[in-house]
Amino acid sequence: MKRREFLALGAAATLAPLPAFANTGWVEYEWGVLEPLLAQGDTVLLDYSAVWCGTCKAQERAITAIRAANPAYDSAITFVRVDWDDYSREDITTSRNIPRRSTLVLLRGGQELGRIVADTRSAQIQALMDLGL
Repeated sequence: MKRREFLALGAAATLAPLPAFANTGWVEYEWGVLEPLLAQGDTVLLDYSAVWCGTCKAQERAITAIRAANPAYDSAITFVRVDWDDYSREDITTSRNIPRRSTLVLLRGGQELGRIVADTRSAQIQALMDLGL
């Protein structure tokens, strides 16, 4: 194989999507995602976060560890990430009186079961998630 072909193939391989990393178990919020889930009575955890938010990252690590330890959460709850930078002034946020990023809200149907604001303790996050089981 020629050096130029080798470099081109290597570059293409790094840009190709990796299936193992593509499914993170999160649904990225966009218009029309939430309403059908709530209408059919599903349990949804909304994670209002921003990529630059350290508290949000700590919450995500806790949620990921809790989910890995008990697959029942993935069976019972749909995890939806709401990008704070895109949706902080939209109805998905304002109608629920979300005060800031790093807010977790658990819903079933249209009813709020609980919420956490800026708390990164695994026990508190798990207690919220347990309400969805």
